[in-house]
Amino acid sequence: MTAVVMSWSGGKDACMALSALQQTPGTTVAGLLTSVTRDSERISMHGVRRDLLVRQATALGLPLRELALPAFPSNAVYEAALGEALAEYRRAGVETVAFGDLFLEDIRAYRDALMARLGMTAIYPVWGRATRGFLEAFIAQGFKAVAVCVDLAKLDLSFAGRAVDVAFLADLPDGVDPAGENGEFHTFVFDGPNFRQPVDFTLGGREARDGFGFVDLIPAA
Repeated sequence: MTAVVMSWSGGKDACMALSALQQTPGTTVAGLLTSVTRDSERISMHGVRRDLLVRQATALGLPLRELALPAFPSNAVYEAALGEALAEYRRAGVETVAFGDLFLEDIRAYRDALMARLGMTAIYPVWGRATRGFLEAFIAQGFKAVAVCVDLAKLDLSFAGRAVDVAFLADLPDGVDPAGENGEFHTFVFDGPNFRQPVDFTLGGREARDGFGFVDLIPAA
């Protein structure tokens, strides 16, 4: 049995990669590993509140390990924190890290080199899948997500807070990757076939900041 830790953003790519791992014979998922901005207590880049991240991990029935980082950490700070976390996994017998990347070769090369330096092996359960078909499969399999962050150079602020469904896919402008793989949008998955229960929230306000548009997801009481 191979134990794997899932590099976790809370979004669709990581969720589909996790689902693929859970369906792979001889593989067990040891937990989720997520970067959280220390001051704001939100998922790094995506801006989702830590409370929702914790509820999401609970709904998935998996342990959560958080990397508490400053806003805009240097590579050295990020890699040091990651190395410390992965050393704990290695001591527990976990030597493989899964990533949800689909096609960005430069990011994969960076991850491969970093994991090798940290004594781990990187795997990519959804690598190479065509992005339109990937998002269509995500929707068809019953996963539910909301767009939480959009690149305002590519998408209007109104896309932040929208459900990721067939209408969302149809409304994406020309030149935007159907799965947002060039950073056009980021998502939070709140339900799906591997969830024990949905993660409930309400939509808060939208905000434009540093070239990105965010929507605040407010955890249900």
